[in-house]
Order: sequence, then structure tokens, then C-alpha cells
Amino acid sequence: MASAETPAEIFKRALAHAARALAEQSELEVHFGSDGPKLADGVLTLPHPPRDPGAPESAALRGQADRLALRLANHDEGLHSRLRPADRMAAEVFEAVEQARVEAVGSQSLAGVRANLNAALLTRLEKTGALRVTEAERVPAAEAVALLVRERLTGQRAPDGAGALLDLVRADLEAKAGTKIDALSEVADDQVAFAARLKDVLRALELDPGDANADDRSEDEGDQEPDPQDQDAADDQDDEDDAGGGEGQSMDGSSDDQTAGEERESRPEGAPADPDGEASDEGPEVNEGALPNRQQTADDGRAIDAYRVFTTAYDEVIDAVDLCDPNELERLRSLLDQQLAALSSVVARLANKLQRRLMAQQNRSWAFDLEEGVLDTARLTRIITDPTSPLSFKAESESPFRDTVVTLLLDNSGSMRGRPIMVAAVCADILARTLERCGVKVEILGFTTRAWKGGQSREAWISAGKPGNPGRLNDLRHIIYKSADAPWRRAKKNLGLMMREGLLKENIDGEALTWAHDRLMARTEARQILMVISDGSPVDDSTQSANAALYLDKHLRQVIEHIETKSPVELIAIGIGHDVTRWYRRAVTIVDVEQLGGVMIEKLAELFDSEAKAAPKQRRRKAA
Repeated sequence: MASAETPAEIFKRALAHAARALAEQSELEVHFGSDGPKLADGVLTLPHPPRDPGAPESAALRGQADRLALRLANHDEGLHSRLRPADRMAAEVFEAVEQARVEAVGSQSLAGVRANLNAALLTRLEKTGALRVTEAERVPAAEAVALLVRERLTGQRAPDGAGALLDLVRADLEAKAGTKIDALSEVADDQVAFAARLKDVLRALELDPGDANADDRSEDEGDQEPDPQDQDAADDQDDEDDAGGGEGQSMDGSSDDQTAGEERESRPEGAPADPDGEASDEGPEVNEGALPNRQQTADDGRAIDAYRVFTTAYDEVIDAVDLCDPNELERLRSLLDQQLAALSSVVARLANKLQRRLMAQQNRSWAFDLEEGVLDTARLTRIITDPTSPLSFKAESESPFRDTVVTLLLDNSGSMRGRPIMVAAVCADILARTLERCGVKVEILGFTTRAWKGGQSREAWISAGKPGNPGRLNDLRHIIYKSADAPWRRAKKNLGLMMREGLLKENIDGEALTWAHDRLMARTEARQILMVISDGSPVDDSTQSANAALYLDKHLRQVIEHIETKSPVELIAIGIGHDVTRWYRRAVTIVDVEQLGGVMIEKLAELFDSEAKAAPKQRRRKAA
């Protein structure tokens, strides 16, 4: 007898049917995974629903499904790619307003769909922090214009919260472009005509719409196919908006990222600043990577510059707690604990063995018959029996671990999604707790990017005319889950962030390794250990397509060589299903992610064992 479906399974099936109906595609593939929501290659991927389908977050999930399904039914991506302005600021507004058109047209007579879209909208604005904005100059322009257009097309005020955000700049928008926005309602069903009138809105807002109108542009281009990279950029922007991670242009002309740049004085201790300082108000700066600085040669023999970074204006080094609200972080941590309870117990047993080994090596011992140190009173009787005997001194042996720091650098790329990242998070958690008990400080870091396939860095490159050999073309996101000085009990919940949907994207390993290394070098501990956990080569489509072959791989090799040959930091790598021994001198590759905890503990134990064996020799040399 077949078991009854769970409420979550029933909810998934209903959500898939509704999405197919709205998309008007009966064969639409609907999947559920931690990388949703996204629409790629005709496949709709949605986040896993909550266990209780009646929970408030279910409405937002339905809204995410509805907005993507409506995009399939009411939007031509090829047209959109050709009509979209080249200017980055104008393109952000253009994209947001087009999505508002898609949703308004598709939900005209569907009250339930409108309610779902409202819930998704508020959830997205809350996640991006827009609902907490109270000053007009900080309102994202793209969001504000899209909300006003949404009101015009639906005839309904934006939902509470979103409406309050719009009210901060409503009068200004109305004064500049009110009549132009009104004209959009007449052509909402025609994507091309709507785009042409939308460019009138952009001009009224003093944004660059590009060509005069869509028809002229089409005549110039003929039947030219859209640039595949531009198509990818449009898709990725949709994914970012759906996942609640997109940042927009502020009403005063500065992006959210640039505004955040003003607050970088609160950068976590030890985090490196941008190589050439903060980005200027005039636009992104072009910077070169600092480590290492060597000339490379392209496949065709052309000499190119050392590893470059096109712009650091959109990079961020951020504490995990700042990427998620406290309640959500608690929920993610709870989910991590529940799903990996069995694995946790296995790794905990191994960690306890490591702790016993380390504590045994740290037992106090004394070196005797020294010429200086603490007077050995137990041997004073020698002087009585033989007055010519010298005084005897002793010294307590030093613990080999008392002055050590370990950094765990975790690959937070999309290929780690699912069980690999969960196992990595739990192993890091248990290892940090174990080493802390032994007096060893532990730092846990993660590295990924803010966007798929380029983000704002790539848009800046396109706006600059796509210069050759631009270097890295994505927005870095380096995450501090636990700083070395933070106690485990205060930082443990941060590791739950790795379970957050949409966090894991691309991986640019060379710069991440440099960042983690520099943080270690800034510390005062005598011994510094850097352990890297990764499941693949560096991957960033935008960077790789615009530079010489294996551009990121070559940089990673150079960084590894520099650390292994010129730095006191001890570097070790663990590859999950990926051979890292061809890059790192001290490395191990595992096939099954379930082996990760045991291998991490064993490799650290080997390092500490070798140090413990070397310590007595060092003490004897000092005594001599």
C-alpha cells in the first residue's frame, strides 16, 4: 500500500500545476531546489516549500512561482535583450518596469495571483533592505519607478510597506515623468510599443535610454541575433530579483553598493581594503590584483598583463550576520542541525579523539638541569653534599598549540549546493568547537560572488565598451562566518547562512585565498594554518569568456605557489570529488562528502603531531 503524500508534496504538485497554467505551457518543467527561484533554459526552479504549507512564507513562494510563470507567458526575452538600454542605470529601471508590466498584464482578472505577487514583492523588498529606507535619496530608483508603473497599470496602490517606500519619492517622480508614465497604460499588452514609451520615461528621469526608439534600433541591427552574454545577463538579473538579492540605483544617482561603500569604515577587523582605496563617485575604478604580479601569455602568444580586476567597486567583505535577519539565521541553523544530526554525531566522535590527542600533548612538563629559569628547590640537597655543585634551574615546556590560529576557507560556489555545503558547515562547526577547547583560535570564512555571470562588474565593462583582457568581471562576496577572536557559542548560528537559497554562486579561488592569507598574516599568532575546502576549479563564466584561457586557474596556481614558497602560513587543501593535489603540495582528495569530517580532523592532527614532535628538539636546542 502506497504511503500518503505529505502536505509539502501536495503543495509542490499544486504549485507546479498553477505555474504551468499561468505560463500557458502544459509541459513546463518545474523543479524544486535550493538554487531557486530561477528560470533558465525553459525550466522553472523553485525553492523547497516550508513543511507547513499554511505558513506565511508559502504566499511569497507562490508569488515567486507566479511572477516567473507570467514572464514566460507575457514576455519575449529576445526582444527584451535588443530593446534594453546599454546604460547600466537605465537598464536597471528598464528591467524592473518590464517585470511590473509582465505581472500587471498577467494578473488583471486573477485576484489570488495579485495577492501572491504582493507577498513576493514585500518579501523581496524586505530582504534587500528597501523597506527599511526612510530617506528619499536612498530609495532605489528602479524599485520606485516600477512600483509607480505597477500602480498605473493595475489601478491599485502598492501594498503596505512598498507604498510607503514609493511615497518618499512619489512627488518627484510624478513631477518629472508623470505624463510619460500615464502613457504606458495604453500599450501594456505590446512589449515593443511599451519599451519605446518606457524610453521616454527614462529620458524624463534624465537616464540614458540608448537609441531613440526600438524601431530605429531594429532597422540598424536587421535580423542580428542578441548577444548571448547579454541574454545571460538579463536572465541573471531576473534570478537576482527573484531571490531577493538585487541591488538598485538610488534616487540620488548612487547605487546601493556605492552607498554601502560609505559605511566601509565598519569593515570587520582584519579584512583587507580595496587595493586602490574606495571607489570614487565618478564611477568604477580599474585595479590590478596585488598578489602575485606576473606577466601571462595568451594562447595566441600575445603578452597580457598580470592578473587584473576590472573593478572592485561592487565587491564586499561582509559578516554572515549582516546577510540575513536574526530570525532567519536561527531558522537556517536549526535546519542545519536537524538535517545533519546523524553526521554530527559521527564527526563529534572523531573530534573528541582529536581533542584527547591535543590535550595529551599539552600536558605540563618540565625541563631540568638548566642554567637559567626557575630555581629547582628539589635539587638543593646537591649543594649540601657537594658545595661545588652549581645551582639547578628548571623551565616549564611550552604548549605547541598555545599560539596557533587555524583558518577554514570554504568554497561557497553553486556546485557545493545541497549535501556538500551542509556537511562542510557542520564539520567546520564541530572542528571550531574542538580546537577552541584546546586553546587554538579558529576563523571560518566563505567565498562566492554576488551574481551569476558577472553582475554589476560586467555591466560596467559593457558600458566601458568591452575593452580587451579586462581581468576579473564579477562582484566578489567574501563572508566572515566566524572571526578568530569570536567565541564559538556566539558565531555558531552564522554557519546556517550556508543553507540560504541563492547564496551560492560562482567561485574565484585565487582572490579568496589571497584574502584569507592576508587576514592570517595580519594576526600575531606564531603559527598560522590555512585549510581550503573546495569541490572544483575556479569558475566565473563572465571572466573566463573575456580573458585568455584558464585565466582564473593560472592565477590560483600563482597564489598557491606564493603561499607555499614565500609565506610562513601552512597551506592544506581538501578536494571534494575534485583532484586538488595537482595544485596544492599538501592536499587530499575525497570522493564521498561523508568523508570530509574525518579527513579534516586527521589532517589537522597530523599537523599538530608534527609540531609536537618538533617542540622537544627546539627546547633542547634552546637549552644547549
